Amino acid sequence: MSKTVLIVDDEPNIAISVNFLMSREGLEVLTAHDGEEGLARIRADRPDLVVLDVMMPKLDGFEVCRAVRTDPALAGVRILMLTAKGRTAEIAKGLSLGADAYIPKPFSTRELVAKVKELLETGG
Repeated sequence: MSKTVLIVDDEPNIAISVNFLMSREGLEVLTAHDGEEGLARIRADRPDLVVLDVMMPKLDGFEVCRAVRTDPALAGVRILMLTAKGRTAEIAKGLSLGADAYIPKPFSTRELVAKVKELLETGG
């Protein structure tokens, strides 16, 4: 069965390019364009992995991550933060809120694909 990845990013160019990369890997890809929509999609669709931006309208990625990690029904959802917020303190915050991985933008497509595969393999 194919794994599902939800991309939550308000930048269309990022969402389109990540969608292309994930589709090319044979993954089912869903998208959301702000944190509120992203959280609703996570709850409704239960993706295997969420590729989550931090700076977004309505709810930021940190708030989405916190909401997912405090909901026992979503315990199996893996979270990869992909964001321009790449300072050490922000990375530490994302990981402390329960993100499984954190990749700063601009990112290497090879690194992103490798990390997604790793998270999906270890995620069950």
